[in-house]
Amino acid sequence: MPELQPPPPLTASPPSTGLILTGGGARAAYQVGVLAAVAQLRRDAGVGGEGGGNPFPIIAGTSAGAINAGTLACYADDFDSAVDGLVHLWQNLHVENIYCADAFGVIRTGARWMTMMSLGWAVARWRRTRPRSLLDNSPLGELLRRWIRMDRLDAMLAAGHMRALAISGSSYTSGQHVTFYQTHKDIQPWMRSQRIAVPTQMTVEHLLASSAIPFIFPAERLELEGHREWFGDGSMRQSAPISPAVHLGAERVLVIGAGRMHEPAEEQQRRVLVEGAPSMAQIAGHALSNIFLDALAVDVERLQRINSTLALLPAAARSATPLRPIDVLVIAPSRRLDELAAEHQGSLPPAIKGLLRSVGVAGEGKGASGSALTSYLLFEPSFTNELINLGMSDTLARRTEVQNFFGWPTQAPQVDAAAMRRRRGGFTESAPAAL
Repeated sequence: MPELQPPPPLTASPPSTGLILTGGGARAAYQVGVLAAVAQLRRDAGVGGEGGGNPFPIIAGTSAGAINAGTLACYADDFDSAVDGLVHLWQNLHVENIYCADAFGVIRTGARWMTMMSLGWAVARWRRTRPRSLLDNSPLGELLRRWIRMDRLDAMLAAGHMRALAISGSSYTSGQHVTFYQTHKDIQPWMRSQRIAVPTQMTVEHLLASSAIPFIFPAERLELEGHREWFGDGSMRQSAPISPAVHLGAERVLVIGAGRMHEPAEEQQRRVLVEGAPSMAQIAGHALSNIFLDALAVDVERLQRINSTLALLPAAARSATPLRPIDVLVIAPSRRLDELAAEHQGSLPPAIKGLLRSVGVAGEGKGASGSALTSYLLFEPSFTNELINLGMSDTLARRTEVQNFFGWPTQAPQVDAAAMRRRRGGFTESAPAAL
């Protein structure tokens, strides 16, 4: 009689990993560099392999991060190719792919908007003269409809490549912050003060609404509980950016920021105060930084405090609370992105430079002003390529930390950054289409 073989040892399934992609207009190119480095480290560890698996079953995107999130979710059956496609997209983006940048387009929106600001009392009676935003982002809508096959999301969820996609927007109509989410298995919506979650069928319009930077891009109408409301950038009134991924079942989260989480004290001391009142561009850049960056930093600190508190509790007390520790890894730029944008302000189209000059954007390099505002609008390869490279280098500099977070085996460095930049999307049927 043959000897009975013992059953294979039980292995614990890895914790569900959530990916948080925040907003920031052109700054979202940094996220793509981080993702490219994560994909490379994953291949180095022998995990997944070419065309295999998805390390982020739960993805939450906001603002421009929603576009990256939608791409990863709709092509979740081939994570490497999806990342390759994003790298290719962001490396080849130009301003005219995102908003109308010709003289006629700027006059049609930007100049009329400036006129309304100064002579609104005289022209307010003619509704046709009221522009919806500073810039017309209709080219972005056309690009996204070519780029992302949102119809694939159902199949990705049904096949288990994804568990959930969440896209957040802010309603100008009701004042609520809304997280739209799509799952295969039913997950009960949640409600908190001034923010709600709503299950829905994701569309390109959700991505456009989430990425509609206030004042700069027009609001988008979305269906919400049987009626239509106007929505703008999801970073507005977003007090807990990590919350959607946790509600959707994430047990650990990778957060990719679009700006420095903390300003080093020595750099603050070195900064020289400029005499005179701030320009409109400086005020706008400061306001956008508040919208896109501050809530994330506060939410990360809150999560870390909860983790520290739970670690102090005895096991019985921990089991009695609904709170649970969430492992979090934050990767954010090691450089100030407004300073990086200042080096490339000259690459903007002449009509856009003229429009921005009227609100105080001027110069290039160290003598530039208003570059914080420019950093959100600078969809040009000279800037986005630097952001991608910065994202890659920041991530590879934390190689061991990233590998430990995912539980990947540590191996000798095998990374060729030049080869990574040469990777292109479109190699498989599942990869997104090229520009």
